[in-house]
Amino acid sequence: MSDHNHRCGHEEHSTCVSRVPIFNHLENDQMDEITKAIQSDTYKKGEIIYRAGEESDSLYIVKSGRVKIYRLSESGKEQLVRFLSAGDFTGELALFSDSVHESFAEAVENTEVCLIRRRDLHTFLMKYPSISLKILTEFSNRLENSEKQTTRVSTERVETRLALFLAECIDEEKSSMEFVLPMSKRDLASFLGTTPETISRKLAEFEDAGYIRQKPHRKIAVLDLDKLLMV
Repeated sequence: MSDHNHRCGHEEHSTCVSRVPIFNHLENDQMDEITKAIQSDTYKKGEIIYRAGEESDSLYIVKSGRVKIYRLSESGKEQLVRFLSAGDFTGELALFSDSVHESFAEAVENTEVCLIRRRDLHTFLMKYPSISLKILTEFSNRLENSEKQTTRVSTERVETRLALFLAECIDEEKSSMEFVLPMSKRDLASFLGTTPETISRKLAEFEDAGYIRQKPHRKIAVLDLDKLLMV
């Protein structure tokens, strides 16, 4: 990563530590200690942060931007695993053993990433066990989401998978039935185990049925949630 811009300013790293859930519950002096062990890199849209097969020895924390985690099948087909936004992390397998990355991480927009090496993080995990609890909580959430996604792909129709995904995009706190699709139709197809053409066709069918309205810039307005969830 020597070709990327390293930001070594204490203020930059402090912002990273104070904004991420696995650290921001600590006391200020404890966060300052972690800040000193952090490096950061910037990536432009489309740049690869790490590749499958490369050595995994750091925890990567997204400070700003978005990152796509995906795998490639033997045939070269991309399988989306998850998206990461500010405060999310990846590379967690490096915490437990020497290993290589099993997936790819790609910046889907201009992104800043903070890195903390395995040996440094091990020290903090021993000193501040609450960090471990935060990480375990995230592991639990990821496992639950992964199991849910696997079940959907293997047992539910494409229409149902898509309808449930759209329903989960609704921000209940904002009481709004309109949202921006968080990924491209290509990535959504990969995530739902289908093709971009099928996604486009099913969205058009939902729109013709009066369940949704497609707007410019990937915006979706849900017009009839009850009927959408019955498809």
